[in-house]
Order: sequence, then structure tokens, then C-alpha cells
Amino acid sequence: MDSSSALYRNIVEFAHSTPAWLQQLMELWTEVGLLLFGVLFVVVWWRARTASAQAMALALIAPLGTAVAYVISEVLKSVIHEERPCRAVSGAMPPLIDCPAHGDWSFPSNHSIIAAAAAVGLAMAVMRLVWLTVPVALLMAFSRVFVGVHYPHDVLVGLILGALIALLVIEALTRPMRGLVEKVRSCDVRVAAWFAGPGTAS
Repeated sequence: MDSSSALYRNIVEFAHSTPAWLQQLMELWTEVGLLLFGVLFVVVWWRARTASAQAMALALIAPLGTAVAYVISEVLKSVIHEERPCRAVSGAMPPLIDCPAHGDWSFPSNHSIIAAAAAVGLAMAVMRLVWLTVPVALLMAFSRVFVGVHYPHDVLVGLILGALIALLVIEALTRPMRGLVEKVRSCDVRVAAWFAGPGTAS
């Protein structure tokens, strides 16, 4: 914890030394990154409508795995109760954004877990997206320390947990989800069939 606190102080001090436009960009990015992942979920789903059942299964599992990761993150927070560094680290410069209220615990970082789970899920659905999603997740995680609301270990553990949870969910659900997609694509319920898409053209 001492080394993480020292690194936190150094990063926040560095953040205060950066230009105002960069500080504002990082403040914005800490939330906009989540929106970008949401847009990618929709794009990957829409693309999978005319692809194989396997592709659609992975497209649907990506946001599901992210939701599971978020729930696990909340459970861990409710058990561990780590105070935010913007209140707990003595001698640190003030955060760039408002310090979350007491009771909004620090470990692990929700943003980092969500970002890592989304990055892995999307990359498994469309492999070439790895070159976009992984850098986005890493930058989101770093931004949480940069703006002063998380310790480095909060985001590091968040990234690892999010990636592992996404992989486990993909491993567990790909086969049953693929079977479900195949059934829905052949059913007579128009809304469900539209959602799953026609699949790969013959």
C-alpha cells in the first residue's frame, strides 16, 4: 500500500503539472471511454447479424461479461471498504475531479474492471478490435489515477479481474449462446429473429 500511495502521489503531482487541456481531456476520457465501449457493443452486434451464429454469440456475450464483471466489482467493494486515496493519502495534491463520497469505495476500480472486460469481450468477438479496445482500456484505467480517485493497485487489479472474468464468461457461455442464436434465427417470432439477424448468407 505504501508503494502504491507513493506512486499515486507522483502521478497526481504529474497530472497537476500537465497543460490544462490535457487535464480536461483526461477528466472527460475517464467517462467517455465507457460510452465508446457501449457504441462498440452495438456496432459489433449489428455486424454479427449477418455473420455466423458463433459471431453473434460472442457479440452478445461481450456486454454480458462486462455486466458480470461490474457486479463482481461491486461485491468486492462492499466487502473490502478501501477508502479513496483522495481522502486517505496524506501529502497528496488534490484530485482533478471531486473525490467520490465516503462509502463509494476505491478497491477495485469499477471503470478498470468494466474497461478490461469490455476490451477482451469485444476483441474475442472481432479480433482486430484488440488494437483499439486494449489501449482504450489501459488509458481509461490510467485516467482514474491521473484524476486522483484511485490508487494504482485499484486499477491494476481491476484490469486483471475484468479480463479474467470476461474470458471465463466467454468460455462458459459461448456454446449455449451459439445454440440459442441458431434457434432464435429459425423461430417465427419476428422481433427475436430480427435481433439475432439472418446469419451468414447462403
